[in-house]
Amino acid sequence: MIEYFKGVKKEISRIRWTSRKELIKYAMSTIAFMVFFGVFFYAIDLLVALLRSSI
Repeated sequence: MIEYFKGVKKEISRIRWTSRKELIKYAMSTIAFMVFFGVFFYAIDLLVALLRSSI
């Protein structure tokens, strides 16, 4: 059991954590893509609804 936790500790020390700057950059790009695709699919849905109502 002790060897297992030593291995876990060793593996955790190998993890490369992202810096604050990288984390903010990735979060902003994710939010930008979410907003873009939200607006994109909303526009498509609105367009289809308008086309269906005019038929």
